[in-house]
Amino acid sequence: MSKQKIKCDCGHVNPIGTVLCESCGKPIEGNQHIDGNENKKLLNMRYDGTARRSQTYSKSIIDKIWSFFSSVKVGVWLIVLALIASMLGTIFPQEMYIPAQAPNRDPAFFYEDQYGIFGLIYYQLGLHNLYSSLWYMILIALIGVSLVICSLDRFIPLYKALRHQKPKKHKAFLSRQRLYSETEEVTDEELEKIKANLKQSRYKIIEEDGHILAEKGRFSRWGPYVNHIGLIIILLAAILRSTPLFYMEEYVWIREGEQKAVPGTDGEYFIENKDFIMETHDENDERFQAAIEQEGMVASNYQTDVVIYKADKPLPGAEPELEPMQEASIRMNEPLKFDGYSVYQSGYQLNEFNSMTFNIHQTDDAEEVALDTFTVDLTKPESEYVLENGFRVELEQFYPDYYLDANGIPASETNYPRNPAFVFLVYPPGSDDSEISFVGIGRNIDATGENEYKLGIDNFEMNDVSGLTVKYDRSLIFFGIGAAIFMIGVMQGMYFQHRRIWINRKEKGLLLAAHTNKNWFGIKKDIDKVIEGTNVRMVDDQQELDEIEK
Repeated sequence: MSKQKIKCDCGHVNPIGTVLCESCGKPIEGNQHIDGNENKKLLNMRYDGTARRSQTYSKSIIDKIWSFFSSVKVGVWLIVLALIASMLGTIFPQEMYIPAQAPNRDPAFFYEDQYGIFGLIYYQLGLHNLYSSLWYMILIALIGVSLVICSLDRFIPLYKALRHQKPKKHKAFLSRQRLYSETEEVTDEELEKIKANLKQSRYKIIEEDGHILAEKGRFSRWGPYVNHIGLIIILLAAILRSTPLFYMEEYVWIREGEQKAVPGTDGEYFIENKDFIMETHDENDERFQAAIEQEGMVASNYQTDVVIYKADKPLPGAEPELEPMQEASIRMNEPLKFDGYSVYQSGYQLNEFNSMTFNIHQTDDAEEVALDTFTVDLTKPESEYVLENGFRVELEQFYPDYYLDANGIPASETNYPRNPAFVFLVYPPGSDDSEISFVGIGRNIDATGENEYKLGIDNFEMNDVSGLTVKYDRSLIFFGIGAAIFMIGVMQGMYFQHRRIWINRKEKGLLLAAHTNKNWFGIKKDIDKVIEGTNVRMVDDQQELDEIEK
């Protein structure tokens, strides 16, 4: 006989690791006797005594990996580690949630600037991008692997055991069930009445040589594995959500009157900001007096009126033709939705500079008569401006949001023209020598003090800017499916029970045993109803008897 097989007295050959014979249910080897005496301990029926791969094979590396991941403890520890990691990721905002209007959006500086040394450590540990990091995805994948292996390691042998059940069982199997009784004399009429009562109680009956197996609610045993399927789908959805194919969230600034391609659509859709509207609460409204005194105003509505365009695919090198598709107003908590995309009102910037007009006049001209003017588009500034009267102006430096850093060096806090400043090189007509001028809001500096010409701000245009978040989430349906399957498994396992009743004939009497995965009171009521009006003795609860004896 192969070392990988165990032959029972009934002749059935069982795989190594089997606790109860797959055919007759007789306890195998170490489960039969204790210190030379017959073992009376109740049988562990969790997996019907079948052999599990994780407890059977341990030679190859695959066997060892399988055994490791089939452990419930390993699965629990992986979940605990994932929970701890997830909590760490919520201490500070993730990189994707750094405000678009933050002075310094570079994560390398943002976390330290905002949160000090703890923010620096948070960034250096890579927690600022936790949920899309490789190690976090691997951790989630390992939980999925653990769930799959745990389920297969238990489901397959249990499925085989329950699929091929036989009514005739060894006496040691029946007598070591929690519910058991022996009756010395039973007539055929009484046995037929018991069968009729079992059918009336919706038990499925299998007969073999006068022996009976009555069973119902087997599907409840698959509840935990249905749960696992739901969890696996949820984990897959979480991993897929980290890919651009299933999830995208982009922030875009769009000025009034401006038209931009919708992020993440590959130029298929465009959005135009027709108007930004900001409404505030009445300063005399007593409900908001404290907030108005502190903030100066309290907004009651942020709204961007937009038009969504769909672009026809143009010929290479040609501009796309835009066809209006939808016109709507985007408000806080009232996003615009189209073709699976959602656009949210997420921010705003009031009175942002759009363009500035400068004039050139002689430094010693008290009346500052303009010799010429030029206009700089602050969204797309040009590097050089050639004027009609012969002046040439080069834009040497442009600081959209000017400030002086700790070293006193000019810099820009953001890329948005909120406080623009410029360094110009002015070339007079017919001259190759330039004069340097620094011009900003309330600033006009002659770098050398010897300039013949001076620049000044003549006029400017301002507009409002809307901050919009564009996103799509194609993983939600998978989260929903996974959650629904998980809840089905919960209902299977919680509200239904797998009940089995064995009736084995012996000479003139019979042996009666029963098992359920939960609700022993319920199955005892079933048995009491089934044997009513017969001579069959009611089962004893051997676990309760043992506890009384102790």
